Order: sequence, then structure tokens, then C-alpha cells
Amino acid sequence: MKRRTVLTGLAAAAGTFAMPSILRAQAAVSLNGAVQFNDDHAFTKALVRFEELVKQYYGKPVNFTLHKNSSLGLEKQYFEYMSQGKAVDYGIVSPAHMSTFAKAAPFIDAPFVFKGIDHMNKVVEANILKPVADEIATKAEVVLIGYAGGGVRNIFANKPLKNLADLKGLKVRVQGAPIWSKTFAAVGMSPTVIAYNEVYNAIQNGVISAGENEAAGVEAMKFYEVAPHLNLTQHAVSIRPICFSVKTLKTLPKDLQDAIMKAGKEAGDFGRKLESSEEVVKLDTLEKAGKLKRVPFEERDAMKKLADPVMAAYAKEIGAEGIFEKINVA
Repeated sequence: MKRRTVLTGLAAAAGTFAMPSILRAQAAVSLNGAVQFNDDHAFTKALVRFEELVKQYYGKPVNFTLHKNSSLGLEKQYFEYMSQGKAVDYGIVSPAHMSTFAKAAPFIDAPFVFKGIDHMNKVVEANILKPVADEIATKAEVVLIGYAGGGVRNIFANKPLKNLADLKGLKVRVQGAPIWSKTFAAVGMSPTVIAYNEVYNAIQNGVISAGENEAAGVEAMKFYEVAPHLNLTQHAVSIRPICFSVKTLKTLPKDLQDAIMKAGKEAGDFGRKLESSEEVVKLDTLEKAGKLKRVPFEERDAMKKLADPVMAAYAKEIGAEGIFEKINVA
């Protein structure tokens, strides 16, 4: 059934998560979510949509509390909390922060995996990412119930970058998953891992010269204030799973579990459409206001060619050649 898109195989038995407690059956369930951003960000809107859909499909009271603006920490912490079954029940998390539990997780968000948003949508709808989701559910006890994201990632910097020569030696912040450092190093840059909430100050203080993000992140974190040149490398399309704690899910009534799975997929679809549609508008607005300048990048294909061998080797290392091949032909 469609509501089991991610969980097919993991929950083959109808009652896998059917362990409702008496207290939860008698009183309204309370669930805690977490997101790093404010009300205007696409991730927040996707999680609000998730809440609305769960209530609609469940038809009984559920109390949602969504903790915004990193009030419970960053995505890495959210994922650990969900794995432990405490503090956070659901949230949106970058696959890079799942690598401790599942080696294949960062692969689905690595540079040049997706050709564009349409390609990513095909991969998601074809359920090609199921083996990765199953590994995460088994090893981390976190279920990927939907896939938000959809933003094209570019390099923002304190100087214009037009070609590979300009990228040589660039001190750029990357996500924590090793594949990001490896691919960026292969292109000739000098990547470094820095916490997301420290990027602004790191550029301002000259520790690094650049970072990489989609339009929503550049706007929300005001990276344009310290790095006003948005260099259009288009090196990745972000995919951001909507996650739910298995430990929490096991305690919920079966009909609520079903509502959560169905709502998660639909909220992920909503999030991808929203972020991809908002992207150009956000960048147009920032550029017209004189806050950033888009810089065409002349050698994207050459950049990809340098990164391709690293991606192929990584896929082999983590046993993801089959998934990589299916993604490439989708």
C-alpha cells in the first residue's frame, strides 16, 4: 500500500508497530517535533503540513509541539534523540547526520547524485531509496516517512567563482559526511567541516571563504551578508527526509501509525514542490534588494567529471553500486 512506501519489507507483518499503551489509548497523544528554522522556511512548512495531515487521517486528538529555530539543538542532535526515543519524535534531518548509523545514508544527498528536481522526484516515487531507508530503520531505529528538500545547492562565497581555477584551494564549509569532503577535495577545493550555526561567523572571521546551500538556507541564515556571491555550481539537489522515532511509533495506536506513514509521504511531496517552486523567487528577491549577486559558473560539467570517480568508489565501498546504477538510469 502507498502508506507503507518507505516501510515496505521493514513492517511486513501487519502488527509490527502495533504496541499501543493503555494510557495513550485513553488520552490524546503528544508528539514533539524539531526544526532548525522559523515559520517561513520550507522545512517548517512541510512539518506543519505533516501535523495537519496526521490529524486529518487519524480523526482523533493529537497534540503536536514543533520546536523551531534550533531551540532543541541541530539536526544531528534531533536524529540522535529520535534514535534514543526521547525529546524529539519527528523532524527533518540531512542524510549527512545519519552516517554514524548507516553508511549509505549520506550517499543519497551527495554531490551530483541527482540531475535536478525532476530526477529526484522520479527516484523518490520509484522507491529506489528503500534499501537505505531500511538500513536506517534497522540500525538507528528511525523511520524515513517522507522526503522533503528539492533545493538546488550552490556555493556562496565572499568572492565570485566562475571556473575551476577560481575554486582551487577554496576554503569551503561542507557537511559532516566524508563524501562531501572527498568530492570537494577532488575538485580542488579545501573543504572543512563546521557546524551549520557557526558558518556565518567562520566566514566573517576569515576561517573559511565559502559554504554551500540551497536558497532557503542562504536566506534563513543570512549567509549573503558575509558571502554575497552566489556561485551557480548547482552541484547538488538537497533531499531531506522527514524522520520519525521507531521507539515512539511502537507505542502508538495502529491507526495513528498508519496516519503518520501516509501523512509523512504526502508532507514530503509537499515540501519538495514548495521548496523547488520558492527557490527562484527567493533568489530574485535577494538579488533585486542588492543582498546577493548570482555568478554563472562556467565549468559545472568539468566539476562533475572530477567528482564522478569519487562517487563511484564511494558507492562501491558502501555496497551501494546497485542503488547508484538505478538512480543514474531513473
